[in-house]
Amino acid sequence: MSEAKKRKVHSPEFKAKVGLEALRGVRTINEIGQEYGVHPVQVGQWKKEIQEQAKTLFEGKRGPKPAAEHREPERLYSEIGKLKMELDWLKKKSGMSLS
Repeated sequence: MSEAKKRKVHSPEFKAKVGLEALRGVRTINEIGQEYGVHPVQVGQWKKEIQEQAKTLFEGKRGPKPAAEHREPERLYSEIGKLKMELDWLKKKSGMSLS
């Protein structure tokens, strides 16, 4: 029986190096793939991923805030209100004063 091939695991540094070379456009993706021993489709995927992730490099304190941060206080205030109502109901049922 034939031995099972193991997948190659490439480091992030290697992926970045190959992807950036593909971004430069000096050589074709096929040439880059042959040089580094990587399938050209994989080189294209790494190139595309670098292009998509490049915009996040420059997001900082002044960049737009994620939508989840804006909803967090509203969710917390609604939870506080719900808990206050439950506490008041429990106090009423137990016969304690609300003060």
